[in-house]
Amino acid sequence: MEYFGLFFLAVIVEGVITYINQFFVKGVLKWEMVFSILLGVFVTVAYGVDMLAMVGMKTSVPLVGSILTGILVSRGSNYVFDLVKTLTSGRGGMKTSK
Repeated sequence: MEYFGLFFLAVIVEGVITYINQFFVKGVLKWEMVFSILLGVFVTVAYGVDMLAMVGMKTSVPLVGSILTGILVSRGSNYVFDLVKTLTSGRGGMKTSK
């Protein structure tokens, strides 16, 4: 389970860095991006969704897991679906073709 948590953290950090790059380095502030972050964080906090807790990583700071999950969710459904698909296919082991 620790590997899944580490993978989630890496994906979330990559997402945050991408957003920071868009906001500050390139000087481009798109309202769609801001709205998706705010909506993603609002929904995950409101429903108590914490993907890090789901993979066994608990935080001592309340809401941090939900906020980070909101950032991950704000990246879009295709992004999250691909992430979940990758994680679930890894749990079953490697499949060999014949």
